Amino acid sequence: MGAIAVAGLVSTAGHAQQQPPSYPLAETGVSLATGDSWAYGGQRFRLYGVQSCLRGTFFTNGAGQRADCGEASLAYLAAVLKDTRPTCSGIARLSSPADSTDATILVVCSAKVGSNMLDLGTILIAEGFAFAAYSNDGKPAYLPYAVAEREAARRKAGLWAFADLPHPTEILINAARRQ
Repeated sequence: MGAIAVAGLVSTAGHAQQQPPSYPLAETGVSLATGDSWAYGGQRFRLYGVQSCLRGTFFTNGAGQRADCGEASLAYLAAVLKDTRPTCSGIARLSSPADSTDATILVVCSAKVGSNMLDLGTILIAEGFAFAAYSNDGKPAYLPYAVAEREAARRKAGLWAFADLPHPTEILINAARRQ
């Protein structure tokens, strides 16, 4: 696993707070990698605390056809990005110990929906096209996302409507335990 460097500094009494870098998404030039990550301007970004469906895992859609779950997550992210053009703030930088120049910036993003500014991760998870990310020990990276996921599952929102949904967190935790 890569090293994490925190992008912003926490303020202390008498010291100025350094704001994390802001990354507004442009209308063009964004290359989606997964339903929770993309590249833009030569930099890779990933939503903090969000886990999309994994490519190469499948569910049976309402028409009875097998569909790639990762592609469904990616398509939904693409639609939300296009409709809202969110602004993201960097919160950490993940880099490989072998190559610190090859890094992914973890971000949280705000998206304007109507007159409201909403958290992009919450939108994706609450609508059932992404999931809360968990650590290998089974703890959520961000507890409010786990709550949003439980509510989406209860409502059978998005991908939760399909009985054979391949839950990515279960797949990833099981894979980590096998190693």
